[in-house]
Amino acid sequence: MTNAIETARKKAEAGDRLTLSDALALYEDDDLLFLASCARRAKEKKSGKDVYYNVNRHINLTNICRANCPLCAFQVKEGDKRGFKLELDAVQKSLDEAKNIRNLDEIHIVSALHPDAPFSYYLEVVQRAKATLPHADIKAFTPVEIVHFAEMTGTSVEDVLRTLKDAGLSSLPGGGAEILDDRVREIICPKKATTAQWIETIKTAHRLGIRTNATMMYGHIETIEQRMEHLLTLRTIQDETGGFQAFVSFPFHPAHTELADLRDVRRVGSHEDLKMIALSRLILDNIDHIKAFWIMLTMPIAQLALGFGADDLDGTIGEEKIIHAAGAKTASGITRTKLEALIRETGYTPVMRDTFYHAKEAAPCSD
Repeated sequence: MTNAIETARKKAEAGDRLTLSDALALYEDDDLLFLASCARRAKEKKSGKDVYYNVNRHINLTNICRANCPLCAFQVKEGDKRGFKLELDAVQKSLDEAKNIRNLDEIHIVSALHPDAPFSYYLEVVQRAKATLPHADIKAFTPVEIVHFAEMTGTSVEDVLRTLKDAGLSSLPGGGAEILDDRVREIICPKKATTAQWIETIKTAHRLGIRTNATMMYGHIETIEQRMEHLLTLRTIQDETGGFQAFVSFPFHPAHTELADLRDVRRVGSHEDLKMIALSRLILDNIDHIKAFWIMLTMPIAQLALGFGADDLDGTIGEEKIIHAAGAKTASGITRTKLEALIRETGYTPVMRDTFYHAKEAAPCSD
């Protein structure tokens, strides 16, 4: 065992703040059970025996995208017969259906960077969502989409965020971060927001009182050092703003992507998924919640992740298109009954939450 690994292990066990060299040493050490033990201890200091979930509904508005990222299997170019854009009547139908979901607390809206859909369309989606489901939080639009709206309208990111917040926007999902390194972004998403734009949008949202998630997509062309630097960048932002409420890491699903053809990228294994969950919990000492996004990881791995520092399984979802376009084989939704049973199997206590991690009184499960 090297001195660097020994030092990093001692700091992880003590719950001390980790440096970049510590993070790299722990990754190199590759002692998954040791990481699990430290991360589980860190999780329980944050949230005890509670594991969170919510009742949410995803709506993907369009897959027609001007960015055409090699990373993405969801997007298509304008004119492609696979393309769709939900008209407002179709959005309203989804919202009306969501009114019948017991305990629904969140509408989650993300999509592509449509070249022609005006900002007024997205604004009306938010207004309709809030009018139809006034009790629900509207979590909508990644920082990449917010930058797109600002460029489209010729206004500032701050003006876009203020307008959406006034319309009923509650929070941002924080997607589109991928890896916050422009050397990587030039290859995987060259036409999307830059690292600086993503960071500035997040900081602006936090300054306006709009809380967000933080994300990372790993397992494509990035180095391990770039992953760890990404996590440290998020930690630095949180030190400054305190606006991140949860961190979500996504393994890259390469099926049907241009990147898989160009670079022969393969889906990383469950060992890597669990290692990244545990390291994220240890490095992001100032972010309260680590999410195991079951629809990306598969439910068995997400359940295991509860022993590796995660304290949130996301939600019931209902329907999801972006991840499944890249080959995910998970179901599009899950019932509260199944979610709660999976949490209890791990020895933890299921807690139904709202978007902001307030525990909610739930009507009895009927599913």
